[in-house]
Amino acid sequence: MKPDFPSRGMSRRSLLAAWAVLPALSGLLRPASAQAGDATNPLPSWNDGPAKKAILDFIRVTTDPASKDFVPPEERIATFDQDGTLWVEQPIYAQVIFCLDRVPAVVKAKPELAGIEPFKTVLTGDFEKIGKLSPHDFEKIAMATLTGMDVDTFQADVKAWIAEARDHRWKRLHTELTYQPMQEVLTFFRANGYKTFIVTGGGQDFVRVYSERIYGVPRENVVGSALGTKFGYDRNGKPFLTKEPKLLLNDNNAGKPESIHLEIGRRPRAAFGNSTGDRQMLEYTKAGDGARLSMIVLHDDGKREYAYGPAQGLPETRIGTFPQTLYDEAKKDGWFVISMKDDWKRIFAFE
Repeated sequence: MKPDFPSRGMSRRSLLAAWAVLPALSGLLRPASAQAGDATNPLPSWNDGPAKKAILDFIRVTTDPASKDFVPPEERIATFDQDGTLWVEQPIYAQVIFCLDRVPAVVKAKPELAGIEPFKTVLTGDFEKIGKLSPHDFEKIAMATLTGMDVDTFQADVKAWIAEARDHRWKRLHTELTYQPMQEVLTFFRANGYKTFIVTGGGQDFVRVYSERIYGVPRENVVGSALGTKFGYDRNGKPFLTKEPKLLLNDNNAGKPESIHLEIGRRPRAAFGNSTGDRQMLEYTKAGDGARLSMIVLHDDGKREYAYGPAQGLPETRIGTFPQTLYDEAKKDGWFVISMKDDWKRIFAFE
C-alpha cells in the first residue's frame, strides 16, 4: 500500500501527536557531496538575491580569520529541519506514510487487529477516512508499527521501504524529492568547516537510516523525536535493544533548542526551518552572540512544488504551517525568508 493522502482534515498537531510516539512517526541518487556547485559558484541552483547573498556573506565573515565575526572551527554548527526544509512534506509526511504502510504486516502478525479501529480504517485504503483519524488513532498506529522490534530490524525495514516507496505526484522515491538548493547549502557549509545537523520533529531513528547517503549528514548528527530502548538478550545470549513506547525527546517547537542543547551541546551559528515547529530553533540561534544566520523557507511555488502558508496570502495548510505572524517575526528579527519561487532556479536535482 503506497497511499497518497490529501492534507485536508489531517492537522499538523494530529500528526505531531502521533510523531511524539514515533522514533517521534537504490542508489538512484548521487551522493549529496556530488550535487553541489564549485568554488566559484557554490550555490548554482540559487538566484541572485538577498537570501543567496546572506548565505555567502555569512560563510565569508565567519570563516575569515581577519573578520571580527570569525567563528572558531569547533563552534561552526549549522542545523536544518528536514520536512519542508530539506525535502517535500506535502500532502503528508513521509514517515507517516511509512507507518501506514506497515499496518498490513502488523495485522498479519496480529489478526485480531483487523476488526479494530484505527487499523480497520487503514486497511480499507480510503484516504478520506484515514485523513479523519484522531490524534489518539495515530498514536495507536505509531505504537503498533514502530515499537516492539529490535533496533536492527527497524533499521532494515526503513532501509527497504525508503528504497522503494514513491511519492504519488512525481512517481519518484521520497529521497529524490530533496531540495537541490538546500543540498548545495549543506555541502557549502561543510566545505567551510561547519558541522551540519538535521534537527527534525520526525523520528530520529527513521532519519538516521538514510541521512548520510542522502544528505551527507552522519547518523550521529541527526537530532529528532526519539523513543526509549530496552536492553536484553536473545535465546543465544546475544545482547540487543528493543524499541519501547516510551517518549524520550519530542523534538518540535521548544523541544528543538532543548534537544540541541542535550545532543549537540553548542548553540547553532546558522539554522534553517520552514514552519512554526522551527520557530524556537531559529529564535535560539539568532539570540546568540556574534554572526548568526536564521533562515526560513516559504513554500510559494505551486507549479514546481506546493504553495502554502498562510503567510503572504498563500493557501491555508495544516502540514508545515507558516502563518503571517511567523513571517512578521522573521522580518522584524532579521531572519531571511527564502522564497521557493523567487530564490530557487530549480527545486529538484532531476529538473
